[in-house]
Amino acid sequence: MISEHMKPLVAGNSAIRAMFEEGRRMAGEFGAENVYDFSLGNPNVPAPKEVNEAIVDIIENEDSHKVHGYMPNAGHPEVRKAVADNLNGRYGTDYTAENVIMTVGAGSALNVMLKTILDPDDEVIVFAPYFVEYRSYISNYYGKTVELETTGDEGFMPDPDKLASLINERTKAVIINNPNNPTGVIYPADVIAKLAGVLLAKEKEIGHSIYLISDEPYREIAYDGARVPWLPDFYQNTIIGYSFSKSLSLPGERIGYVLVPSQIEGADEFIAAATIANRVSGDVNAPSLIQLAVARCLDAKVDVDFYRKNRDLLLEIMDLAGFEYVKPEGAFYLWVKSPVDDDKEFVQAGKKEHILMVPGSSFAGPGYVRLSYCVSKDMILRSKDAFLRLGEAFK
Repeated sequence: MISEHMKPLVAGNSAIRAMFEEGRRMAGEFGAENVYDFSLGNPNVPAPKEVNEAIVDIIENEDSHKVHGYMPNAGHPEVRKAVADNLNGRYGTDYTAENVIMTVGAGSALNVMLKTILDPDDEVIVFAPYFVEYRSYISNYYGKTVELETTGDEGFMPDPDKLASLINERTKAVIINNPNNPTGVIYPADVIAKLAGVLLAKEKEIGHSIYLISDEPYREIAYDGARVPWLPDFYQNTIIGYSFSKSLSLPGERIGYVLVPSQIEGADEFIAAATIANRVSGDVNAPSLIQLAVARCLDAKVDVDFYRKNRDLLLEIMDLAGFEYVKPEGAFYLWVKSPVDDDKEFVQAGKKEHILMVPGSSFAGPGYVRLSYCVSKDMILRSKDAFLRLGEAFK
């Protein structure tokens, strides 16, 4: 008998993963070339050559015990220093290795942060639509997810007044995902400044820290000169969760980090607790070999222009098919307005054309669907006629 805590998670198993598995089934039935799978954010761009070169050199030339053995739970000290130094060079900060905890991807980073701060029934505010797993991560520590709805009329920007109205004595954190999955919007500096102002005022009012958790796996993927603000510049109690899954196309390697700036309230205690949370989660430490490899590749980049070209091609197809959408400023997702109120009905209609989309309701954003365009250009081109037929079906 499974636990009562797990039953709703089983019942609400990720629609993204379910659609991905459906894509594999359909590819076997109809042929992979006849299925257009836009469901999963699995980067199509290869990792930079520097990553493979680093891995080979480390295996051939580093001490085997170091490469494959245990290290401090927070990660290899020289890797953490390399990350801190890289951030200092980019943002004019003064972080040290002590501010960095290497983690098993951004998902682990978020769990480490939430385990560090949450007591049962504490509340975490998220901006809907949001990454589907946030609710599960918060639930892991018996916290409560509080949704702040954003709308297309507001450009999917969070309203500061709405944020203020949701904060109470149980509020421990606000999660912000910038650039955003699933909408592709980037929250600009003026919006961040207003949100920071609300949090500062509310901290004084309720008498305890409210952490701004910045989930940043798409930080490096921005288009057309758009800039992603560095949140610790705006709000003292900001903590960062990062992943190299997208910036270096390494999703299967599960490597990321938590950044705990010294400026946050009780930083030393937070770092100590987060390091222990990393260990007792069962991860123990982030993968050793890939830690050492990414430390050598912090200035390497995937081909972001590949994603931009895919975006622009998909937008052309959406225009021809007559669909409304939010033009992505970052990440690699297209947020398309469903032509009918029921986004799941639209998803099912897409499947009849062998198009796999994820319903927006899975992201607490009903009335939209998400298309992931970190796919081959060829697949996007092949999907054109199917999208045109889908558009015709809803005219």
